[in-house]
Formats: sequence, C-alpha cells, structure tokens
Amino acid sequence: MKDLTTVIRLLFKEKKDIILSIICGFIGGITAVGLFSASGYLISQAALAPPIYTLMVLVGTVKLFGIISAIGRYGERYYSHRGTFTMLSNLRVSFYERLEPLAPQIFQKFRSGDLLARIVGDVETLQNFFLRVFYPPIVLFLVFLCTISFTAYFSIAHAIVIFVGFLLTTVLVPAFFAVRQRRVDEGLREKRGKLSTEVTELFYGFRDLKIYQRMDEKEETLNQMAESYVREQEKARIHHLYSESLNTFVSLAVSVAVLGIGAYLITEGTLNGIFLAMLLMISLTVFEDTTSMAIFPSHLEDSRRAASRLSAVVGNEPTEVQEKEDLRLDSSPEIKFQSVSFTYSEEERKTLTQIDLHFPAGSRTAIVGPSGSGKSTLLRLVLNFGTSVQGDILINGEEIRKLNEESIWKYANVVLQENHFFYGTIRDNLKIATDHATDGCFVEILAKVELSHFNLDDEVLEKGANLSGGEKQRLAIARAMLKNSYLWLLDEPTSSMDSVTSTRIYRELFELAKDDTLILVSHRLNGLEKMDQIIVMEEGQIVEVGSYEQLMKQKGYFYELKQIEQSVFHG
Repeated sequence: MKDLTTVIRLLFKEKKDIILSIICGFIGGITAVGLFSASGYLISQAALAPPIYTLMVLVGTVKLFGIISAIGRYGERYYSHRGTFTMLSNLRVSFYERLEPLAPQIFQKFRSGDLLARIVGDVETLQNFFLRVFYPPIVLFLVFLCTISFTAYFSIAHAIVIFVGFLLTTVLVPAFFAVRQRRVDEGLREKRGKLSTEVTELFYGFRDLKIYQRMDEKEETLNQMAESYVREQEKARIHHLYSESLNTFVSLAVSVAVLGIGAYLITEGTLNGIFLAMLLMISLTVFEDTTSMAIFPSHLEDSRRAASRLSAVVGNEPTEVQEKEDLRLDSSPEIKFQSVSFTYSEEERKTLTQIDLHFPAGSRTAIVGPSGSGKSTLLRLVLNFGTSVQGDILINGEEIRKLNEESIWKYANVVLQENHFFYGTIRDNLKIATDHATDGCFVEILAKVELSHFNLDDEVLEKGANLSGGEKQRLAIARAMLKNSYLWLLDEPTSSMDSVTSTRIYRELFELAKDDTLILVSHRLNGLEKMDQIIVMEEGQIVEVGSYEQLMKQKGYFYELKQIEQSVFHG
C-alpha cells in the first residue's frame, strides 16, 4: 500500500471532485434504498385499501426518490470520472517529471519494451483506483450505516442480519479473495512487460533476424510468451467470476434470511406484517451495491502492482531537486578529472578506476584503446550522464555535480556512436541544432560534410532508416557544426566512413574547432599527429598520456597498437 500513497496524494489535488462524487454516490445509493423500500410498503398498504391520500403520498414519494436517485447516480458518474481523468493527468505529468532526470541512465536498468509497458499500461491501470477501489467502499459504508439505522427502528433482528451481511460482502469475502488475488496476479504484469519487450525487439531486430534466419525461433518464443500471458488472463477472469458469484450468493442468502426471520417474527407477533415487503426490498436493494466489492480485490491488487512497478522506475517519493548552478562559458573550457571512479548500476566491475586527467582549454585530445576500456564512458561523464561518480570532475574549476546538466549540454557539440534521426526532412533534422540558421547555411554545412547530394526537403525515415551508416554520421557532424559551441565531444564520429572522406571531414572539423576544447574517441590511430595529447586506456585505467611523438618514442602500449594497425592494413 505504500506505493499507492503517491497516487492518493495526486488524487487529493482535486478534493472537490472527490467530495462531490462521494456525496452524489451516497444520495444515489440511499435514495435507491428509499425508492424500493417505499415501493414495498406501498404494495403492502395497497392490499389493505387505505385512504386515497395515503397512496398518493406513497406514490409521490416513490417518484421523488426515483428522480433524486437518477440525478445522484448521474452526478456520481460525472464527478468520479472527472476526478479520475484529472488524477491520470496529474499522474502522467508527475511520472514524466520524475522520469526525465533519470534519462538516459534509466535505459541501463530497464529494457525499452518493459519501460513502455509501465508508462502506458500501468498508468492506464490506475484509472480504476478511484472508480473501483477508493470511493466505492466509503459510499457503501455510509449507505449501509443509514440503512441499518433505519431498519433497526422497525426490527433489531433484521438490522443485525443486514449488518452481518455487510461484513461478509464488503469485508470478509473481499479480504479472502484479496489474498488469493495477489497470488493469481503475481506474474500477470511481469508477463505483459516481457511480452512488450519481445514485441519491441522483434520490430527493432526484424532485419537482422531475417538475415540470420532466426525469425522462426523468435516468433515461436513470442507465441509462447503470448500464450502464457493469455493463460494468466484467463486465470484472473475465472477468479473474478468466482468472486462475483460468491458475493452475489451471500447477498441473496441474506435476503432469504431477512424473509425467513420476518415471517417468524410476524407469527410471534413482534413485527407488523405490513413492513415485511419493505424490509425485503431494503435487503435486495442495499446489497445490489456490494457487487462492486466483488471486484474490489482484483482492482486493488492491479492498482498496487501498477503503482509498485511505476515506483520501481522513479521511486516512491518525488526526488528533491537540488538547486544547481548554470555553467556559463564565453570561451573554450578547461576540464579536469580528479581520482574519478565509476561503475554502471547493477554491475560489479568498475568501468573507470582512479582516473586523473587534464584537458586544457582550447586543446585537442584523442582517447584511444581497445573496446570496453572506458573511452565512451569518459565522454558520458563530461556530459554529466553518470550518477554515483566517485571523485571530482571540474569544468573551469566548478564541480560538475553542482552544475545544471542542460547548461553543460548547451555548450557541447556532441556526436555519439548512435545518433537519433527523426522522421521528417533533412532540414528538420538540421534545425535541431539551431533555430536561427538559414537554408543557405544548411546547404553550406552539408557541403562541408560531403552531403551535397541531399536536398533539404529530402525525406528522412524514422531513426534514419533510409540513410547509410556514413550518411548518418555525417549528418550528425553537420548538426554539431551548426551548433558550433566551445566544447566538442566526438565518439567515433567517422567510424563508418572511408579514409579519404574521414580525413576531409576531420580537416573541416579541426578548422572549425581550432580555438575550442575538443575530445575525440577513436579506434583509428592514423591522423592523430595533430592532437595536442593522446590518452591511452585499457580496462578502465589510464595507461599512457602524451603527444603522438612522445608516445611513439616511448615505444609503449600506443606504439604497439600502432604497429599492430600498420601490420593489419599494410602488411
């Protein structure tokens, strides 16, 4: 229940709708009881041929109760649904506000399909929390309280029977099924999340599955997961029907008991027979509303599980946003790493260990080393993407953890290994970098990255599906060139290009960034002679640091890498 506290807090942002829905629900419920009890009493009185005014009063009362009950039910539906929609709106906004600061690290913990299932499916599930879990028991309690008090005026025995029926249908039976429901629904949401993940991976990996002829295996796995999910849904539905059936049976049994006890009391002379039909109609009517309690355990467990899965992503309590300073640059920055260690969440192996580095303002630095040595992680930490970093990272002497992330990104021209391209045109994807550039500027930049064959109105499919690997990298470099700020962070920006094209683009890049701080991650060792310093990494540690000439004279690790590269490509 702890996970539902956030939902309840968001729900109480609209106290007016909550109060009005409870009031209208109570009015609708109690007038329905009054309507049928008056009808029962009217039938009994009519059999005894009372004065006409008595019947007129009873008929008028029945009509009045009918009108008020209808208005009450309408108000209940209106305000409860409006409150629910407002709660869902507040929940989505709150969830996204708490999720945004966790990106992109959140994708290291949750697969995209599972995260999508939580964001969409679990939030939608919580629409039943107010309608089926929160306010129905409150309304039911108020209606039963008034009904039992009214019944006690005519017969204490009947009041006790109705009270016992109330405990059975609204407390004991739902509590019994609530325990069973938790076991029934234990894996339902996990299976839905896994199914969503597999479907997402099938769409993303369709081409590769076809190429490697593994489509049949993937489809078989997906079918098995779908069948397993359907079986879980069937179990849940059977459990719901069983709960409703038992609740209805208990309600009818109580009404039979009311009828039997009434007949006995009439024969004993302690109850006026004219009230028997009224008491029976009260019982039949008041227990109609207990059917909502039959599905109460299911919706309670669904809501609890949904809230739990959402809190697993963003936490139970909103994280207090610490006030951070904005980074302000009017020239190229100086960056320092001081005893920095870093480990990705849920991993034991350290990605970086005791890193001490200095990137002077206006310098060009290349980071080289084998795959998995931590090169790309260094760039991520400069962008403040990492959490739980040990040690200090300083930009112009200011600790990066005290700086607003967006103020850092404002001054960074970033080209990562994977760059996203939006569905639209070449112009649309270039406009991401700047709002002020003209079409002429766009054409000039495309020429610099050798994409002159593109027209600004050429279509770009989702994720750049119609672009080659090299074209994607050149378009990403074009965006960075358009931004043209003081810090360049380039992660294998030309890995999909041929050597000639790569050399030309580097020439344009270095000319544009000649006064800026530039950090380049590269597997290629050729063309590094122009770098001010080269950092050689292995297994998350710094092996060597120096200029190209210094490292080649040392004949250490970098020299060996260079010899291996030359022997592979020239030997």
